[in-house]
Amino acid sequence: MSEPLLYETHSHTPLCGHAAGEPEQYAAVAAERGLRGIIITCHNPMPNDFSRWARMAPEQFGDYLALVERARQAMAGEVDVRLGLECDYFPDYVDWVREQLTQADFHYVLGSVHPQLHEMRDRYWTGDPVEYQRNYFNLLADAAETGLFDCLSHPDLVKNITPKAWQPSEMMDDICRALDRIAATGLAMELNTSGANKSVAEMNPFPQMLEAMRERQIPVVIGADAHEPGRVGDRFVEALELLKSCGYQHVSYFLDRQRQDVPIDAALASLSA
Repeated sequence: MSEPLLYETHSHTPLCGHAAGEPEQYAAVAAERGLRGIIITCHNPMPNDFSRWARMAPEQFGDYLALVERARQAMAGEVDVRLGLECDYFPDYVDWVREQLTQADFHYVLGSVHPQLHEMRDRYWTGDPVEYQRNYFNLLADAAETGLFDCLSHPDLVKNITPKAWQPSEMMDDICRALDRIAATGLAMELNTSGANKSVAEMNPFPQMLEAMRERQIPVVIGADAHEPGRVGDRFVEALELLKSCGYQHVSYFLDRQRQDVPIDAALASLSA
């Protein structure tokens, strides 16, 4: 095994209300699994109680920064802990997020569209699940065009919200239109390994979408979306092999909000068995 190269790029804290374990525990698992570091990316605070059950409150933002800094100091010399944030894209709150991102030195900012949230359903659900899917991909492109984010997370998540109506081949024209817009921004997109545990049991996004991303030279960041320490780095080898099968030669991560590219073969060699 060669020196550690990769980061866990998507992980949470108990402040979101649906994750367990302290950042130090997540970081310890990252070290055990041959990762160079971990970027903590808990769900950002939002105004007006937007999906309050799923995120820290605005008044807890300072607590979040302190949690990550505590872990960074505690794990120094063992594994690199960095500050990130997963931010919801919702058209009404773009300015809120823009201001929020000036309040700390983030290494990595994920942009997310969460179609399961009641606010999203209230705004966009018409009773037609296929229409909801199409609108989801349009919103992903809208998020990219804000210029706020480094990467778009779990970019076909909607398939798990409307699984009975999910026909990926019939959605590809809409997906490709969205990918054309995303590619023009230079944004990365995530391969989220937690999708393998969801109702449509495959990583997010599905292979045909990954191939379309590769055709447009969209960089990919791997993240496990860990909500408990045991999922840190989960299925990273499988994800790297999937990227190779779709024509990718490099995988990426972000530090200081600058993209770092790693050859996939070197990344595979760096991981623990």
